[in-house]
Amino acid sequence: MTAPQSTLRPDTASELLVDGRLVPGAGGVFDIVNPATEETIGQAAQGTVDDMDAAIGAARRAFDTTDWSRDHALRARCLRQLRDALGAHIDELRELTVAEVGCPVFLTSGPQLEGPITDLGYFADLAENYAWVTDLGEATPMGIPNRRELRAEAIGVVGAITPWNFPHQINFAKIGPALAAGCTVVLKPAPDTPWCAALVGRVIAEETDFPPGVINIVTSTDHALGEQLATDPRVDIVSFTGSTETGRKVMSAAAPTLKKVFLELGGKSAFIVLDDADLSAACSMAAINVLTHAGQGCAITTRLLVPRERLDEAIAATAGTLRALGAGDPTDPGTMCGPLISARQRERVEGYLQLARDEGGVIETGGVRPADRSTGFYIEPTLISGLDNSSRVAREEIFGPVLVIIGHDGDSDAIDIANDSPYGLSGAVWGTDPDRIDAVVNGVRTGTMGVNGGIWYGADVPFGGYKQSGIGREMGVAGFAEYLETKAVATPVG
Repeated sequence: MTAPQSTLRPDTASELLVDGRLVPGAGGVFDIVNPATEETIGQAAQGTVDDMDAAIGAARRAFDTTDWSRDHALRARCLRQLRDALGAHIDELRELTVAEVGCPVFLTSGPQLEGPITDLGYFADLAENYAWVTDLGEATPMGIPNRRELRAEAIGVVGAITPWNFPHQINFAKIGPALAAGCTVVLKPAPDTPWCAALVGRVIAEETDFPPGVINIVTSTDHALGEQLATDPRVDIVSFTGSTETGRKVMSAAAPTLKKVFLELGGKSAFIVLDDADLSAACSMAAINVLTHAGQGCAITTRLLVPRERLDEAIAATAGTLRALGAGDPTDPGTMCGPLISARQRERVEGYLQLARDEGGVIETGGVRPADRSTGFYIEPTLISGLDNSSRVAREEIFGPVLVIIGHDGDSDAIDIANDSPYGLSGAVWGTDPDRIDAVVNGVRTGTMGVNGGIWYGADVPFGGYKQSGIGREMGVAGFAEYLETKAVATPVG
């Protein structure tokens, strides 16, 4: 392992990591745009089909011909090296992440940067301490005494395809457990946020002992490279996070080779306020949730369900919080809602806002570009009322700072509305009666729930959803096990 580099300059992110080497993309480079300023701030390597082929081949060789999958101590050491090396570059990574992602800087102390880096240590611990062999004791099938055991083994080559909204968190939530389990990885990050992956690739190449081919990173604007990971028979599992629509395509592309597919997809999660809750506090929290990273999170609660008889009061409280916090410069520590990732995403959100008007909804606040910001892909935090759960803006994932408020007629009705969705990723409930809260938690079909502001996020907490929100779980022991196969072994006794 070499000494840490003094800086992570942006120009060092214009390379791929393939078979342990930093190499240029065969397609040249593509531009990276700062979402808050609309300025081009650098370039990333434009990987091609041939680059991806080389990366898959390197990962396959590293898995098939080295001891990586069996050397638990090496895997743990490399993951801790990566954690520590990234920690040494934390200030540079923070600045570059805010510039590329447009995320508010305060989030980099948590899930946008520092949290995922710290989580690498959790996965290193799993590599060392997981119960790789389970003794099932003796049995006498067909009258023959046997001792049986189960062995957990790495599944093989992982194709990881990640989105742009929380790139460090999602990149490490895939490569961390996959590498700890003994797999080798090819990471294809989103073209909107390639630096977040490419800079990690430089650190891996220069400051860790990862063997060549164990981890490969291919940046590109060509979405066909993701399909290549899904179709290539050398890849054993595809781990994808993104939209439900794209998830269906990934699943379909992977079907001919019958490879395992992990999908973490969309959400339209409900924030349920019971009639015994502190309405003002609950509505303010619902507003804060949808402001987080400008609503660009699959688990963000974007439907606010409040007692119908207090709907007007709830609208006033929620709209007041949204207006007070507003949208601002992501480099300002006080900003909660920064820009959207791109002009394309802003146009998508604006299309939904027009749809809400066309459907008869009322824009209680927001719904336009901020008057005080001539540049940047901003949308004012928005509250929509006057629509029921059958409207498209209440059913489809918008991925912007847009909250739809809907009245409910009691706990059972709120549960029914929450469940009346193709998604089941997350949710929240506010109230004071523990039994009623528990009934809501048990009744809502979703992968995670927060109670009275409770935060479930953590390296040890499995994350995933019901219904069309995905297949499988990420993080925690359950997420680690996604990258394992189980082998049963029997040995005669005596």
